[in-house]
Amino acid sequence: MAAYRYLTNRMISLPLTTDRKETEWQKILAIAKNNKFPVHLITRLKRHTQHKTHTDKTENKNKKWATFTYHSHKVRKIANFFKQTDMNITFRSTNTIQQQTSPKKRETTPDHSKSGIYKLLCKTCNKAYIGQTSRIYP
Repeated sequence: MAAYRYLTNRMISLPLTTDRKETEWQKILAIAKNNKFPVHLITRLKRHTQHKTHTDKTENKNKKWATFTYHSHKVRKIANFFKQTDMNITFRSTNTIQQQTSPKKRETTPDHSKSGIYKLLCKTCNKAYIGQTSRIYP
């Protein structure tokens, strides 16, 4: 069935004259008959493909899309306002495959320039000094 769908779609979408389209259609029917495939299914497929391509061309010409990043159900409520307009609505997830497979970013700030509490140990006498820093980053 996939091969007939491909051939029919190819015949309809190519810029052929009516004579060439008819010749192509006859070839598709001959292939179906030689393979004992029901011709009425091919005819229905052609009708469906023609109807689909005709409606796709007329409906999707001037459609505008609004994309929302889905965080919670509140985003869907906001998106419902757009349904009354001529805009199509689509949602995008923040959890993507790229985020799951890419390595985590390492912190680029060196340890000695961080602010916080630290502990220094003396290796000879085992005494410790505990201190606190606070740094303001430019």
